[in-house]
Amino acid sequence: MLERLFKLNKSGTNVRTEIIAGITTFMTMAYILAVNPNILSIAGIPRGGVFVATALAAVVGTLLMAFMSNYPFVLAPGMGLNAFLTFGVVLGMGYSWQFALFAVFVEGLVFLALSLTPVREGIFNSIPLSLKRAVAAGIGLFICFIALQTAKIVVNNDATLVSLVSFKNVDFHTHGITAVLALAGTIITGFMLVKNIKGAILLGILATWILGMVCECCGIFVPDPSKGFFSTYPSFSTGDISKTFQEVVGSEWSLIKILDFFVVMFSIFFRDISKTFQEFGSTCGALFNPELWTHTVNNEVVGSGWSLIKTLDFFVVMFAFFFVDLFDTLGTLIGVSMKGKFLDDKGRLPRISGALCADSIATSVGAVFGTSTTTTYVESASGVMAGGRTGLTAVVSAILFALAILFAPIFLAIPGFATAPALIIVGYMMLSSCADIEWKDAGEAIPAFLAIAAMPFTYSISEGIMFGVISYTLINLIAGNHKRIHWIMYVLTVLFIAKYALM
Repeated sequence: MLERLFKLNKSGTNVRTEIIAGITTFMTMAYILAVNPNILSIAGIPRGGVFVATALAAVVGTLLMAFMSNYPFVLAPGMGLNAFLTFGVVLGMGYSWQFALFAVFVEGLVFLALSLTPVREGIFNSIPLSLKRAVAAGIGLFICFIALQTAKIVVNNDATLVSLVSFKNVDFHTHGITAVLALAGTIITGFMLVKNIKGAILLGILATWILGMVCECCGIFVPDPSKGFFSTYPSFSTGDISKTFQEVVGSEWSLIKILDFFVVMFSIFFRDISKTFQEFGSTCGALFNPELWTHTVNNEVVGSGWSLIKTLDFFVVMFAFFFVDLFDTLGTLIGVSMKGKFLDDKGRLPRISGALCADSIATSVGAVFGTSTTTTYVESASGVMAGGRTGLTAVVSAILFALAILFAPIFLAIPGFATAPALIIVGYMMLSSCADIEWKDAGEAIPAFLAIAAMPFTYSISEGIMFGVISYTLINLIAGNHKRIHWIMYVLTVLFIAKYALM
C-alpha cells in the first residue's frame, strides 16, 4: 500500500529511510512547539491553546503536503510571521488577536486562489536557475546561523551585532556548556557522515542529547529549571523528588508507596493536558466572532466588528502576511527541492501546484485553530538530507506532531543544543549548491551572491529573494542582457522596489 501511495521504488527510497527522515525532520523543528506558544501568548492568545493549534496545524498541513504533492516537506506555523502578528499587528497596531487571525485566514484563501491559477507556479518558474541555486545556499547559511544562535555559540554583541560566546563572561554550566555540546555534536555527526553511517543526522541529535544528559548527571550542565519536564514544579526538574511530592500532595515521602507517587505524577501530567485542551477550546474558531475584533489606541477601543474589515489597515495586514508567506514558501521549496534533486532540467518543480495548495490550505486551517501563518519549513532539508524523498517522510513527521500533543513534556525536553548540530550539517550540505553557479558570469553570479548574503544578514529568506531578484533584473537590464530576464521578473522587481520605498 505504501508503495502504491508514495511510489517509493520510483523515488529510489524505502520505508526505513523515509521513517528515519521523518523523525529527523520532526526533531529539528520540534522547537516550534515551545517557541510559538511563547510568542503568541504575548499577544493574549492562551498558551495551551496555541500549543495544540501549532501541533494540529503542522499535522494537517504536512498531511496535505504528503498526499497532494508526495514531497517530504513538513509544515508548521512560521517563525517571523508569529512575531509580526504579536509585535506588529496586536501590540504595534492595537488590533485584537482574533482580528489578526482573521487576516491570516483571508490571506490563506487568497493564497489558495492564486495556487489554483498559473500565477504562483509562474513566479516559481520565472526565477533564474542561478538564483534558485543561490536560494538553496542562502537557506543553508540561514539555518546554520539559527543553529549557532540556538546553541549560544553566536551571541548578541552591541558593538558588532553578533560575536562568538565568551566563556569567561557567561556561566559555563548554564550557557557555555551548550555551545560546547553543540560543537561536540557537530563533530560527532560529521564523523558519522564521513563513515557513511545511515541516519547520521538523527543519530547525531540523539548522541548530543545523551551527551548533555551525562554532563547534567556529572553536574557540568545545569539546565534552566523553568524548561524542565514538569516546569510547574521546579524541584522535579532539579532532581529533588521528595520535595516535588511535598509540593504536589503536601505529605511526607516516606508514607507513600512508589506506585502511588507515579500515579500522582501521571495525574499531574494528564491534568495539564486537560487544561491545554480547555484553552484550545477557547482559541479554536475565535477568529469568526466579530464581537472580538477590536482596535485599541492608547488603551481605548476606537473600532470593532465588521467595520474593521473596511479599513486600509486590514488590507495592509493581510498583504504583509501574504507577501512574506509567498516568498518564504517559494524560497523554501526552491532550496529544499534543489538539495533533494526534485527540480527538472529547466529548474521547475513537478507537482508544485499540489504543494502550493497544501501550503495555502494549511494557513487558513491553522488560523481557525488559533495560530499564525502555517508554512513549509526549511528544516525539511534535514529529512531530505537524511534520505527522505516522498510524502511518507512527511506522514511520519505529522504522526510525531500528533503524538506531541499527548506527550508534550517529553518532546519539548529535546534541547536546542541537541538539534543545532543537525542544522549546522544541513547548512553545509545546502551550501554545496554554490558549486553549480556560473561564477565567471557576473550577471548571474553577483545577484546570486547578494541573495546568499542577504538571507542570514537580514534574518529573512524573503529578503534574500528580493535582493536577488532586484539585482538580477537591474544588472542584466543595464548590461543589455534583457533576453535572459523573464517578464515576471520585471513585475517582481517593480513590486519589491515599491515595497522598500513604502516601508
